[in-house]
Amino acid sequence: MAAGAVTVPAQAAPAQSSVAGAATAKTAVAVPSITAKGGFVMNNGTGKTLYTKAADTRRSTGSTTKIMTARVVLAQPNLNLDAKVTVQKAYSDYIVANNYASSARLIVGDKVTVRQLLYGLMLPSGCDAAYALADKFGTGSTRAARVKSFIGKMNATAKSLGLKNTHFDSFDGIGRGNNYSTPRDLTKLASSAMKYSTFRTIVKTKSTKQKVTTKNGGYRYMEWKNTNPLLGSYSGATGVKTGSGPESKYCLVFSATRNGKTVIGTVLTSTSATSRASDAKKLLDYGFKK
Repeated sequence: MAAGAVTVPAQAAPAQSSVAGAATAKTAVAVPSITAKGGFVMNNGTGKTLYTKAADTRRSTGSTTKIMTARVVLAQPNLNLDAKVTVQKAYSDYIVANNYASSARLIVGDKVTVRQLLYGLMLPSGCDAAYALADKFGTGSTRAARVKSFIGKMNATAKSLGLKNTHFDSFDGIGRGNNYSTPRDLTKLASSAMKYSTFRTIVKTKSTKQKVTTKNGGYRYMEWKNTNPLLGSYSGATGVKTGSGPESKYCLVFSATRNGKTVIGTVLTSTSATSRASDAKKLLDYGFKK
């Protein structure tokens, strides 16, 4: 009898183990399938990685580059967001010269504030606003020198943030073949930018109407809508930035907060604007369940 008593728990143990295993399998969250070639998601509070797909493969970034443009501006010492910048003809000429460039439709001679340029940069993805900011915050005696200096600041910031697979050769994502990052790096960049309250306020804004001063001293209103499809369509969405282009295809750096948890991530080289949004929503859903 004593020997039999010993064998009963020994036989029961595997059965209990398999039941526990089945329960674990039921609660496991299915990893989503996305059309984007690269993806990365992390818990913004803890920095914990939640999802990866070719997360460290370098790809063209399109206008998600503008996250770094804003990040460099916001890190300037003694930054005055209300400082006025006069819109130069060079900025609108640049839009014309790059016929696929997205624009904030800045008008030559208008005086706009740095804050307004950041809205024009991040909502309609204005390459003219990016140019104006690079011209304003770069150093040098010529516009070309100032722009080069600003792009240098972008790369120095990438290095300081430990973004080893990131390089910029433009202020707006219209690169010359050497503008690249990865889903992991862009997510880390966005996480860093989101530490600035001005950045957080801007990237969660669906639309804005800004009063600017005209060349003649009067005023006009500039109206900008955010290109981020998640704002208003995904509960808790807080940003961040779309990107697209012939090489980059469709990109999206995204973030959302629910019940105190913030999930932030990136998809690069998605197949369409619709797929880009769908990919991001799948990854956010997955991130919140993890």
